[in-house]
Amino acid sequence: QVQLMESGGGLMQAGGSLRLSCAASGSIFSRLNMAWYRQAPGKQRELVAGIARDGSTNYADSVKGRFTISRDNAKNTMYLQMNSLKPEDTAIYYCNAVFTVLKKYDYWGQGTQVTVSS
Repeated sequence: QVQLMESGGGLMQAGGSLRLSCAASGSIFSRLNMAWYRQAPGKQRELVAGIARDGSTNYADSVKGRFTISRDNAKNTMYLQMNSLKPEDTAIYYCNAVFTVLKKYDYWGQGTQVTVSS
């Protein structure tokens, strides 16, 4: 069982920066594929960025060049550095972890609100 806890959300003006953190419990963090998702009001949850066990990353087109995903396996923590924030980045941001051994295990955090004012 993996528990995920996001932090770092808040209210920011357009053009500003925020850094989100996702702390994971347990001892298998280095074996997890991790990702950030977000869900804006009235919209479906969407992938923002992902980072695999080997450190490879992928990003949604809407955040490329502005957001950076990273992980620190020693601290069991994943990060999302968000720069040049836009009002359309306003959403609840969720941390996701996937562990695959014989079958796929999918874990979610409770989410952290990010609000960007114009």
